Amino acid sequence: MSATVNIGLVGLDTSHVAAFTSLLNDAAAEHHVSGARVVAAFPGGSEDFELSWSRVEGYTAQLRDEHAVRILDSPRAVAEAVDLVMITAVDGRAHLDLLRQTVACGRPTFIDKPIATTLADARAIFDLAGEAGVPLMSSSSLRYAEPLVAALQSGADPILSCDIQGSMSEVPTQPGLFWYGIHAVEMLVTIMGTGWREVRAVRMEDADMITFVHGDGRLASIRGIRRGAGGFTALLHREEAGMQFVNAYSADRPPYAALLEAILRSLPHGVSDVPAEETLEVVRLIEAANESRDANGRPVAVA
Repeated sequence: MSATVNIGLVGLDTSHVAAFTSLLNDAAAEHHVSGARVVAAFPGGSEDFELSWSRVEGYTAQLRDEHAVRILDSPRAVAEAVDLVMITAVDGRAHLDLLRQTVACGRPTFIDKPIATTLADARAIFDLAGEAGVPLMSSSSLRYAEPLVAALQSGADPILSCDIQGSMSEVPTQPGLFWYGIHAVEMLVTIMGTGWREVRAVRMEDADMITFVHGDGRLASIRGIRRGAGGFTALLHREEAGMQFVNAYSADRPPYAALLEAILRSLPHGVSDVPAEETLEVVRLIEAANESRDANGRPVAVA
């Protein structure tokens, strides 16, 4: 792989592609991430998802005209032209099919959140990549938000529980928490790890309340809001230090920059910064929360 990693984007229907490309390609950008460039892209888009198809034309023009990104006619053509593929399509339902079109080229691949909208598809994605020997990573940028990382590194005493609050807007094509709630779930797993046993969720018009029981007995909660100020915060409950508040967006440096650095320090070297098992548990937790919401708060086992 060359000293500068050439990146290809598959799916130009999200603000993420503009943010990623600006951070990587614009050396004058305030939070520039060096070592890689976006050089090629496939527009894509989902015809039954307005927040997908309605944005393709604008982001395609922006990347082509402002950053000299080559617009190609297929996902495979992008994969053949680059060192690393980023499947950025906003529609999680499309990710398995898009990977099928690129995986034969053998390029390390990042799949933007959500990796899929069902656990079955998420498992199929990892199986497909594994069979092809393709390093694969998926993550929300909030896993790498500097205030959260700093809080987790600030003390060695155990985290007994956490309470997370964040935006939980919804769209019909990405069930329940798969659209915005996934950010809060990624924060939960980043803070307290995997091994969750049970989920209970209640949906009201303006908010959701979701509680989680870990296999070791620890508890956590997510309050997802659809009315009022957005953003993502967490209150960590430590054994010795007590309560520790984290505002994920309180740093000047955007989480996108830290996410790109995590991708570049791992995938070009054949590994993922996030274990597959962790990503799969995030998907399962979301499925369980959605199932509990639909059943008026009935507890749902994770395993």
